[in-house]
Amino acid sequence: MTTFDLSPLWRSSVGFDEFDRLFDSVFSTNNKGASYPPYNIVKHDKNIYQITMAVAGFDQNQINISQEGNLLTVKGEMGNDKDEDKTRALIFDSTYDNYRGAIPYVRVFDGVVKKGMSIKFHAHNEIYEITEVGHFVLKMVESDELKSGDVGYVVASIRDMAHIQPGDTITSKQEPCIEPLSGYQKIKPMVFSGLYPVDGDEYDQLRVALEKLKLNDASLEFTPETSEALGFGFRCGFLGLLHMEIIQERLEREFNLNLITTTPNVIYEVLLRDGSKVKINTPSQMPSTGDIDKILEPMVSAEILAPKEFIGSIMTLCQKKRGVYKNTNYLSPEKAQIYYDLPLGEIIFDFYDKLKSLSKGYASLDYEFKEFIPADLKRLEILMHGDAVDALSSICHSDDAYHRGVAMCTKLKELIPRQMFDIAIQAAIGANIIARETVKAMRKNVLAKCYGGDV
Repeated sequence: MTTFDLSPLWRSSVGFDEFDRLFDSVFSTNNKGASYPPYNIVKHDKNIYQITMAVAGFDQNQINISQEGNLLTVKGEMGNDKDEDKTRALIFDSTYDNYRGAIPYVRVFDGVVKKGMSIKFHAHNEIYEITEVGHFVLKMVESDELKSGDVGYVVASIRDMAHIQPGDTITSKQEPCIEPLSGYQKIKPMVFSGLYPVDGDEYDQLRVALEKLKLNDASLEFTPETSEALGFGFRCGFLGLLHMEIIQERLEREFNLNLITTTPNVIYEVLLRDGSKVKINTPSQMPSTGDIDKILEPMVSAEILAPKEFIGSIMTLCQKKRGVYKNTNYLSPEKAQIYYDLPLGEIIFDFYDKLKSLSKGYASLDYEFKEFIPADLKRLEILMHGDAVDALSSICHSDDAYHRGVAMCTKLKELIPRQMFDIAIQAAIGANIIARETVKAMRKNVLAKCYGGDV
């Protein structure tokens, strides 16, 4: 039996309609923010109430509540108490504190998590001693322990941020559980891009920044990568273009990093002649042409909402991007919903910008992955004086390779300053050169002073 004092919230007449709000407020005040399960209240008498709770993992529980004056009395306990079971707590989020280390946010399913106990992570069997636990009441509020059903945080002086993985299970070192919690389904990134610091000395800062971002963004993946042109950096996987832009902005604003981003690529599947299948997300991973039997590219189901007067222009854009038309629905006399199957590799470049330009900013785009299909894809390489620059290489459709190669060479000619020698810029597919531009050498103009009567 538990008794709560209603005097801080007492009003002249506490009616049944206000009882639900009062119970929420009183419980959170007296239990340091412990989350209470959903419930239904039935009034039996003037001051007698019966509450039925739906508790995750438990049967329906009946708890009698009586109110006399300023006192609220709760009689009965929730059945199937799991506080005595072996500890299992699910990590659903985390943050980093410069003084207390990585702090996982957990939901305790079984057992108890309390200060002073040693815990073990199922993913890597690392052991830490808890220095603080607590609940969330708009802010972190320290408490003695977290019981079964509680949501809170755990401080254990965890300095290695890679040890915190969303979906991992925390258990007790002394009495570890046998089976971890099911956790979460691993999210597969769809867009890949290289992130390199402008100053090579900021490589370690970039690594630490990515680790901190990954604490509360489980969809971010990164692995070390080395480029002959850009030095040391990371190959990062993102859910899409928007996710990539958000991560880049956070790295530059929150961690004061100056970054170089390589051309975004999607993941491709390559079927080899020996029957094996490999996945690639960078042009440098593409096998030699003689070993490739078939290349599969990811297709997405795209949904475009736009005013009806822009339907023609939008359909023309989708056709140029090798889209396959599905159907059109009219949500109203003025607004249309267009469905297309589009290659993901075509969307990640300039599709969204062109879509906004064609529709005067009114169109919106949403898409989701559908399947991998065979396509005629080639690796387009950019050569400088005959040497391939891996950071500028890309994978594109054979029909678009020439136009993309010409555009890349023309742009590089504008950006590269003139030297005392000619600079040859070439676009190549395999051994075939498909485009070339030359940055002319600086020469002394010996005729510059020869004008008028000087000659």
